[in-house]
Amino acid sequence: MRKSYALLWCSIMMLGLVAVGCKDKVKPVSERIAKAWTAESVKHGATVVYTRGGSGNIEAAYSGFRLTLTNSAGAKTVSLTDVDGKTFTGNWDLEGDTKLVLTNLTPAPTGSGGKLEFTINSIDDAKVVLTRLTASPKTGGTINEYTLTNP
Repeated sequence: MRKSYALLWCSIMMLGLVAVGCKDKVKPVSERIAKAWTAESVKHGATVVYTRGGSGNIEAAYSGFRLTLTNSAGAKTVSLTDVDGKTFTGNWDLEGDTKLVLTNLTPAPTGSGGKLEFTINSIDDAKVVLTRLTASPKTGGTINEYTLTNP
């Protein structure tokens, strides 16, 4: 009887260890961010100017905002369709896991020199929150926060 309890106890412990050790591996930020993103909500400074599906949006044109990041065989390309409907293309990269840098953007967004930088506030498989590091001339010099979703 004692051997049966010992065997049962060992079996339960082994199953518990296997269950704890078999967690899903989290993909790196570079893989999770490489997709097409659209605006769910946008803040200009502290003011929410757009919420998807909202009827009183100050900047309804954000419904066309799109950030597409691709990583094909190591070539990291970006296409950004901004609030004014203009599309910019170039390259992207990460600095650590908390900074997204868009470079070689053509045409160059106003006042950017072809480069835009964002802090990655949070990211999961379906949502990313980005804060632009420099003020946007298009939005009156505000620091903007973008909550983006995929799809």
